[in-house]
Amino acid sequence: MPAVGGIGVRNSGKEYPGNLTPFVTVTCIVAAMGGLIFGYDIGISGGVTSMDPFLMKFFPEVYRKKKGVETTNKYCQYDSETLTIFTSSLYLAALLSSLVASTVTRKFGRKLSMLFGGLLFLVGALINGFAVKIWMLILGRILLGFGIGFANQSVPLYLSEMAPYRYRGALNIGFQMSITIGILVANILNYFFAKIKGGWGWRLSLGGAMVPALIITIGSLVLPDTPNSMIERGDRDAAKLQLQRVRGVDDVDEEFNDLVAASEASMLVEHPWSNLLQRKYRPHLTMAILIPFFQQFTGINVIMFYAPVLFSSIGFKDDASLMSAVITGIVNVLATTVSIYGVDKWGRRALFLEGGVQMFICQAVVAAAIGAKFGIDGNPGELPKWYAIVVVLFICLYVSGFAWSWGPLGWLVPSEIFPLEIRSAAQSINVSVNMLFTFIVAQVFLIMLCHMKFGLFIFFAFFVFVMSLFIHFFLPETKGIPIEEMGRVWREHPYWSRFVEHEDYDKGIEMAREATKNV
Repeated sequence: MPAVGGIGVRNSGKEYPGNLTPFVTVTCIVAAMGGLIFGYDIGISGGVTSMDPFLMKFFPEVYRKKKGVETTNKYCQYDSETLTIFTSSLYLAALLSSLVASTVTRKFGRKLSMLFGGLLFLVGALINGFAVKIWMLILGRILLGFGIGFANQSVPLYLSEMAPYRYRGALNIGFQMSITIGILVANILNYFFAKIKGGWGWRLSLGGAMVPALIITIGSLVLPDTPNSMIERGDRDAAKLQLQRVRGVDDVDEEFNDLVAASEASMLVEHPWSNLLQRKYRPHLTMAILIPFFQQFTGINVIMFYAPVLFSSIGFKDDASLMSAVITGIVNVLATTVSIYGVDKWGRRALFLEGGVQMFICQAVVAAAIGAKFGIDGNPGELPKWYAIVVVLFICLYVSGFAWSWGPLGWLVPSEIFPLEIRSAAQSINVSVNMLFTFIVAQVFLIMLCHMKFGLFIFFAFFVFVMSLFIHFFLPETKGIPIEEMGRVWREHPYWSRFVEHEDYDKGIEMAREATKNV
């Protein structure tokens, strides 16, 4: 197709035969459930930290601030270094484990990474559920983080490799759908567990993470491995049979030969990490770093981590703040279905850009609404019901914009653009950057809220504007392009084409294809 603003990519005409079989559909649904552990944790943290019995036991200074004993500024009532360490330690651990997960994923397959992720998350959930000291909470969070690092490394890769290219976007977004479902379930459980008499409901919230952990653990044991991974580990005969089963047709020679050729070209790369620094991989490395960076600086985790805390800080009562978090969770799930429907129909760029515009407008409105009511000192008095509804409405519109754009596409696009020889390493960079800035945002959010006040939303709106410009000028459209043919989007891009070397990689692929055909 003709380029739109110089960014489009024409269709090369290569189409692999294959159907969306019940086998691959069920397989991708089970694998996508790996997102439940990430989503459950995101949703559970903010709700638990707004429960009075939890705060009284582990963070008494925060409890006193919340009740107005030590401060009257609403913006600062949750400002505690220990509390932010509890929340953010998980993401630092996920960052570290994602680097190890790259080697496991490449050498032993995607399934084993999922299994490690589920087991580590399971142990972390048990420790948190039975915690009696703050160090037990932190240890549990670190183990949860290790589990998330492995799962977020392997699940998006698994889905991108398993799905037929025509449906890759929709099936891969199943991972984000699971994240949103995990967030919603956590918010609902927080709402009801907070009502349990005796004040031990927070243990059920934290310990409940065992359920999604068991789902991914059991799922990893029953899932088949991807043909790409089997080829990568030298089991070509089984890989071809697997590809025939996955595609639902016997004629898979062209796709199989291309997968083998890509694998053989990747074996020429001895050091995939250092290989990432080569000039021809400049666009891949840029996307692996900037897409997860911008995803976190949309400000979404400010909403999802701390939704109950945030709503409580701006004047909602405890039950109302938890229910508001449930409402945003429902919106998150419903809006993600829009992306599943439209990502392979409208394309990645259209959803990215529309979501960016919507989030920018909503953050500006929320900043104005909170600033007008709370001012600098954060003492609004009684918050009118209609005013609270307006704030929640625009936060929901913001969440919906994220849910059909930067939420799912922040995982989908990086997982589908990397050639096999750098795929595991590049995905680790993607997950590591995501976790690094998730950690930073979680660590400094409460401090920023205390000092920047309503200006915090303007801060994130600025990044939404910048990242929308980045997408417009630098991200090519990847809709409907087979994963092993993705190299052409960079060669045809007006900016990235100057970095991509046409000859070396293409020659390697062609030589490998010919060798495969002659065997």
